Parts: sequence; C-alpha cells; structure tokens
Amino acid sequence: MWEHFSHPADIGIRGVADTLEDAFAQTAYALSAVICDPQTVEPLEAVEIRCESLDVELLLADWLNSLIYEMDVRKMLFSRFDVSITGLQLTGEAWGERIDPNRHKITVGVKAATYMELKVARNEKGLWTAQCVVDV
Repeated sequence: MWEHFSHPADIGIRGVADTLEDAFAQTAYALSAVICDPQTVEPLEAVEIRCESLDVELLLADWLNSLIYEMDVRKMLFSRFDVSITGLQLTGEAWGERIDPNRHKITVGVKAATYMELKVARNEKGLWTAQCVVDV
C-alpha cells in the first residue's frame, strides 16, 4: 500500500508493507505517483541504485533522492522497484522507461526528498511504514 498525505506546502509520501524493503518500494511508487500515473510507465529498463547511510530514516531519504536524480539525469520514469536492505546498506533496482510526452502526463516535478516528517517504523501490527515529504 502507498499513499500521499497532506502537507501545507509540499507533498507527503508513505509506503506501508509487511517488510522494510517493501515499504521502501511502496514509498518509491508513491514518489512516482506524485510525478505521473505510474500505470502508464512500462518497466522496460532497470537502473541499479546503491545507498548507505547512518540510520534507516536517512537511508529512505537517500533512496528517494537517488531515484529523483536518476529520473532527472536519464529522463526516465519508474513504475517497479526491487529493494534489498542489509544493515544500513540498500541495493535496489528501479524499472521504467524514458519519458514519452505522448503517454506520460507529468503532473509535477519533484526536487528532493526532505527530512520533514521523515519516519521509518514498525507498528503494533508488524507493518512497516516509510514516509517523508517531497519538495515539489
């Protein structure tokens, strides 16, 4: 599950899943859904992403900022995410395709994942939540 949440100036994104890795993947999907409808993006090409950080919250921000960087540099959009986390090291793949203005309706550009409302935690039901606010 992923969702957007209300924030006065920017957009909050959140992923909720049974595992930490899936929560990170769902948050990445929520990020993509801020930019355009991810269902219009074909997972044709994989981009590998590696991050290492001091704690799990910063690892989430690094993951999302790496995705934003790759989308910008490669002129791509992503719709599928595979994440593996060992300790505080993340290895992931983002699957997508180059932007096609005829098929991809860009809603808004995302500048960065911020530390505002940055949270990664497991709830009493055992579900992981990974969230932050993205600067648009």
